[in-house]
Amino acid sequence: MSAAPARAPARAKRRPGSAAPAFYRLSRTLHAYLSAFAFLALIFFSVTGLTLNHPDWFAGRRPAEAVRTVRVPMDQIAAAQGAAEPERALAEAVGRLTPLAGAFSSGEILDGEALIRLEGPGGVSDVTVDLATGEAEAAVRRAGLVAMLNDLHKGKAAGAAWRTAIDVCAIVFLALSILGYVLFFSLRYRLKPSLILTAAGLAALAAVAALALA
Repeated sequence: MSAAPARAPARAKRRPGSAAPAFYRLSRTLHAYLSAFAFLALIFFSVTGLTLNHPDWFAGRRPAEAVRTVRVPMDQIAAAQGAAEPERALAEAVGRLTPLAGAFSSGEILDGEALIRLEGPGGVSDVTVDLATGEAEAAVRRAGLVAMLNDLHKGKAAGAAWRTAIDVCAIVFLALSILGYVLFFSLRYRLKPSLILTAAGLAALAAVAALALA
């Protein structure tokens, strides 16, 4: 007699109307696309997090300072003094005569002399303008690559567009973390180890934080 054909294993029946499979598929799709979108940003903020945490690695690399002297025409001096923000207008006038690093940060006028500070990821400029003669001196310090990347990480004087980009990256990273954790619930055999590792990681982080604050 021929052996009876083996019976196929019974498949688990899905509950009618259950939205869980569709929800997990959507989570997996979103996680994949967000990972592709944020891949380089994750690398950038990870690497610059290390360089920010270890400034001693690059302690000997200080930017060189270049000092330049120019003369701003007196008609531009008069126009700047009549502007709503004289210090900013003076910085723009000097910037048209010699390259400066950074964007306008602060300034003041004391005893006929304007003291202006420009800052940005690309470097720092300190400008002094004699309002009586138009003579201006600009001390420019160009940032090195590591210092520039660190300032971009912090969003220091990087402008509204870059700060918005940091906000977007932060939201995407948060969404990636939440979606990745949601996906663990679709893998029942990995759920318990994942919860244990989460608890262990939280405990370790809390312990290190407690030591740092002690």
